Formats: sequence, C-alpha cells, structure tokens
Amino acid sequence: DLELDLQRCQQLSVTVLTDHQDLSNTELKTITNSTAPQQYRIRAKLRTYKPQKLHQSVKLHCSKCNSLQEVPDGDDFDLILRGSANTAPNPELHNTSWYESVTWTTQDQRQRAIAIHFVKHDEMLQHPEDTLLMIEGGTLKEIWKLTKKFKCVIPVRSTEDDLELLDLSAPFLLQGNVKYYGCKQCSTPKPVKSISSIAAEQQPSWEPTEIAQVLGIELLQYVFIMKFTLVDETGALNAYLFDY
Repeated sequence: DLELDLQRCQQLSVTVLTDHQDLSNTELKTITNSTAPQQYRIRAKLRTYKPQKLHQSVKLHCSKCNSLQEVPDGDDFDLILRGSANTAPNPELHNTSWYESVTWTTQDQRQRAIAIHFVKHDEMLQHPEDTLLMIEGGTLKEIWKLTKKFKCVIPVRSTEDDLELLDLSAPFLLQGNVKYYGCKQCSTPKPVKSISSIAAEQQPSWEPTEIAQVLGIELLQYVFIMKFTLVDETGALNAYLFDY
C-alpha cells in the first residue's frame, strides 16, 4: 500500500508532506540554510524515493554502536547451518541437569547427525508453546518446522566443553517467524549454559531481550528506513524516515 501511495505522490503536481496548519509555508532553500532543530510546513513535489522496493527498507540497527546492516537472506543462514552440520554433536554434552537431549541420524545421502536439547524448568519439560530448545545439525526447513510448535529455537554447535552459538551472521534465536540477530561488533557471546539462569526463574518467559542479555548478545532491532527527495522552485531537500 505504501509503495502505491508513493507512486501516487510522484504523479501529483504538488503534495503536502507535513501538516502544521498553524505555520505558513517555508521554501526549501530557507530550510537548507537554517540550523536544526526547527519546525516547518512545506509544499513540495516528491521527486524520488529510495529504496524502490519496499522490502529493502527494512534494516538491522544496533543502538549501541549505531550501525546499520542489511537483513541476511535465508540462503546465507542455510549455508551457515550446512557448515555447522559438519561438526557432529558431542555426546558428552547431552542430557545435562538443565536440558534433555534427543539425537538421531537422517536417512538421506548425507546422513546428518541431529541433536535437539529441550531446556527444562524445575527438572521438568515445559509445554511446547513454553519451551526453548537448541538444535545441532538441523537444516533451515527443519528449524522453521520447530518454530511452529515450540516457543524459541536456538541453533548451536558442539565444542569439547559446551554448546556454542553459531556465527553471528546467523540469527542466534528464532521465535515464531521472527529471526533475531546480534551485533558482531558489540556482542561478546557467552557459553550457551548461561541460559540455565533463565530456566531457573520461577516462570521463564523466554523473552528475546533477556535471552540476548544472558548470552552476551547486543540485540539488533529491525528498523524501517526510507529517503525522499523533495523539490520546489527554490531547491531540493532530502528527507529521511527512520522508525522501529
């Protein structure tokens, strides 16, 4: 709808971009020569807008270092998962005091070893809709199936001593149809066993912000960004839209 609205705006000869009825119209040249912050009412044409495809407007933003990055596509995530599947699950890390493990080998040509670790609460498994689980060796398709049934899914791999998160180019957490990413620059990933502190809470909520905090992850937020170029007879002005 917004994309259609933008196209309509370009077709109109004059468009009111802001609505401060108590203010008189100000020429763009005056605005560009003024110091911020000020409040103006303008009448201008929308000459161009970027990006042209609306889905490209969604970015990932780190509030700590103020960086912006593109949202990785599914192919990137799939490649990382395939690479992590080359490391077989470590049996010594299965069935600990805070999670219960299930393992099997796929019957396909690759014969992948898969391990799923269900995090327990009060030494009991929770209902699927309240459960956080960790998966090793799963494909993107298998992970999306799990997110439809369980509350949270964390892709992991084995080391000699503990489970660890994948490269932060991949989402560290999936909840429903949302992928949560961490900032590579500002995050200091902790061992996955840090999650056990949430499992020990009276009523674990498994909120992404809390999970990110205990894992040492600086959570990236999805933001919507667009750039508009506005023109009148006196000049041009770039206007930016930035919203969570």
